[in-house]
Amino acid sequence: MKPMSALLSTLRRAGRQHLTASTVGARPRITGSHVLRIHGYKHVKQSVPNGEAVESATFHVGGRACRIKCYPNGSGKKHHGYTSLFLTSLHDAGTVGLELSLLDRDGRPSLTRATEQRRFWIGDSAGWGFKDFVKNDDLVEGEDLVDDCLTVLCDVTVHDPSLHAEDVAAPAAAEPLDLSGELGEAMWNETDVTIHVGDETFPAHRSVLEAASPVFKADLENNATGEVRVDDMDAEVFKTLLQFMYTSALPDRNQLEADVATAERLLVAADRYGLEKIKVVCEETLCPHVDMGSVAAMLALAERHGCALLKEASIKFLSGPGNLKLFMATDGFQQLTRSYPSAVLDLLVNRL
Repeated sequence: MKPMSALLSTLRRAGRQHLTASTVGARPRITGSHVLRIHGYKHVKQSVPNGEAVESATFHVGGRACRIKCYPNGSGKKHHGYTSLFLTSLHDAGTVGLELSLLDRDGRPSLTRATEQRRFWIGDSAGWGFKDFVKNDDLVEGEDLVDDCLTVLCDVTVHDPSLHAEDVAAPAAAEPLDLSGELGEAMWNETDVTIHVGDETFPAHRSVLEAASPVFKADLENNATGEVRVDDMDAEVFKTLLQFMYTSALPDRNQLEADVATAERLLVAADRYGLEKIKVVCEETLCPHVDMGSVAAMLALAERHGCALLKEASIKFLSGPGNLKLFMATDGFQQLTRSYPSAVLDLLVNRL
């Protein structure tokens, strides 16, 4: 079949100069899935009040940017004591088929709820979901909660007559921002900030940096030259921060799992510039790596950078049979006592 553009050219050459066209196709059904894992769910329930939510990273289904919103203490007063779960999107995607599941240790659904409905509105976003997904008292440790971790699988089917073939063929998610090559050079023609990190230089836009980071906003407020030097940071780590500030693309968890040292450096950098979403990803990556050899360093890192999840994971590890006694006999415990006595006090109080 000829492409529409080629067909129109043929018809115009035949004398049809005032020519328009339209296409009609079968209503497409676009499907996609996303996994949200919330570590330290008991702590999250204590720290996030009724009516407030934690959110997943952005994912895409049929060209629609979506997020999962989890209200650990309910989305409103009537639903206090429940976990509320929603899929949200800035687009009105028509009718959505939604299936939300809690996954057990083996990745099998322990609880599933499904709906197919038109959207309602959550703030400025279209939403689909459940205000009373599960009663918190009914969450079963080891099934719905695994090592105090809540894992949510979101399966989405979008029935949208506005989607075209181009939308269906589009990639599931945007690629991270490429800061090199001809495309990068073209994008940076209008930059007004130059950032020096080690031996590398990154051009950037003042408005983007100020909107993304309160620290950059303060640093650039009285900076007329736009020249910024970032010391004590790896250029690749800073590039990850810059990509996030421009695209909201979070670092790859699998790569961080394979390189704990980079996860630690990235956490420090994210805390330095107030990029909380990256910081949380790094914390979640580091929590499973807490052991007798690393717990002192993890507690020190958590204390320096206000990492509640990492601190809780470290204290939980030391609550295991005999672990605290063994730890107190190590040089790491002595160093922690000298450098961060408040962390040691919290540790002992939680142990009593």
